[in-house]
Amino acid sequence: MMAATLPSVRGKLKAAAPLAPLVWFKSGGAAEWLFEPADLDDLQGFMRELPADVPVMALGLGSNMIVRDGGVPGVVVRLGKAFAKVEPAAGEILGCGGGASGILVSSTARDAGIAGVEFLRSIPGTVGGFVRMNGGAYGGEVKDILTDCDVLLRSGELVTLSVQELGYSYRHSELPDGAIVVAARFQGRPGEPADIQAEMDRISASREASQPLRSKTGGSTFKNPDGHKAWQLVDEAGCRGLQIGGAQVSEKHTNFLLNLGDATSADIEALGEEVRKRVKEKSGIDLQWEIQRVGKI
Repeated sequence: MMAATLPSVRGKLKAAAPLAPLVWFKSGGAAEWLFEPADLDDLQGFMRELPADVPVMALGLGSNMIVRDGGVPGVVVRLGKAFAKVEPAAGEILGCGGGASGILVSSTARDAGIAGVEFLRSIPGTVGGFVRMNGGAYGGEVKDILTDCDVLLRSGELVTLSVQELGYSYRHSELPDGAIVVAARFQGRPGEPADIQAEMDRISASREASQPLRSKTGGSTFKNPDGHKAWQLVDEAGCRGLQIGGAQVSEKHTNFLLNLGDATSADIEALGEEVRKRVKEKSGIDLQWEIQRVGKI
């Protein structure tokens, strides 16, 4: 795609931009184009004028994602500081930009005496990402707290969708391809900041004890099947510590895959598929990927 076919922008637009530094696995190829818009108007104008056949993908903190080694065609949109604001409002509502992290949302809520969103502290991503995939942990899910969100469609049209319109199920929404969540409103409840902080501390300590947070990983790899825990199925299939190339199943938490240092994305994905095969042979259960896999092999 030639630069001449791209709309002019006020933000940062870079060709052949490496994505490995921007994702947790630290592997994978480049974006054909990487766009960090200056603000919503910049993004909306870009989307409206971008040729309709050019694919668009949003990138948050890159935590729940494998970027394949062949890179990502089209435009990868990364929402920066202009989309990272969180503002409390009357009635225990939190207005959040699509680029705000779960940690920022939960800490802003604490300071405002808004309880009920503490679990977002444990989701390693941005509002846009966990609204899209109904992120959840520690007994909470986005569908439980979301009132509505502002979504920029691939056409450049800005729409507001209610939680009902998102068609949420476990780790899934009906948001169309190429759509970008630019803002969301979460409903909390009154709470004492000290109590909220105590719950956030409990969640943080639990994650630290059970998950390989200091490793190059992508977070939870597989969805929990009905009535089962993915990590347990992986463990029972004998996959703890299993390795392909530079990729390994975590010994600390078997629903996490690790890049030991020099893994390609192909190594990581192949390891995940080998785990799925062994779990199917052992238990008869088809594990489904929770991690998003994008780009060309």
